[in-house]
Amino acid sequence: MEVTLHIENMVCNRCIKVLKQEFEQHQLALKNIELGKITLDINEDTDLEKAKDIVDRNGFSIINTQKQKIIENVKISLIKLLDKLPLKLDKKLSAYLEEAIHLEYSKISKTFSTVETITIEKYFIRLKIEKSKELIQSDKYNFTEISQLLDYNNINHFSRQFKNETGMSLTDYKKDQRNTRKSLDQII
Repeated sequence: MEVTLHIENMVCNRCIKVLKQEFEQHQLALKNIELGKITLDINEDTDLEKAKDIVDRNGFSIINTQKQKIIENVKISLIKLLDKLPLKLDKKLSAYLEEAIHLEYSKISKTFSTVETITIEKYFIRLKIEKSKELIQSDKYNFTEISQLLDYNNINHFSRQFKNETGMSLTDYKKDQRNTRKSLDQII
């Protein structure tokens, strides 16, 4: 029997790698694995319990409600969007999410902001700021290039948003060299 489990906080390729190794080690038939979702071929109830145990032991949790699925789909869609730089959104963020999640944006937005107590737009800004911290620490790009990679209209807009979110200027952050980055599953 094929079973799909929706997984909370599974937000990076390392998450996929860890769970894939665990499922293979426990000889569970993994049919597909992607951010936020695992499909297994389950023969017995004990296999399903093993799978749930693996998910829990690795710091993830299984999503059981439709609201949780919507929220996790929003997070994963936005994280995937930032994986491919330069960020080029050829439509509004709302239209992008409607297409990615196959729901009206009003429902997506209301569900997300009610449960997470933050708007999708604010969450996306926080993701972009965390991505910018990563790019600053890599030392490959200057601030203008980073602002362009993250699709800011200009460096001043990027700089203001960075300072609003972190309390530090871009220059101060770069000089400080402390790692104040948050893991993607901790952003809210």
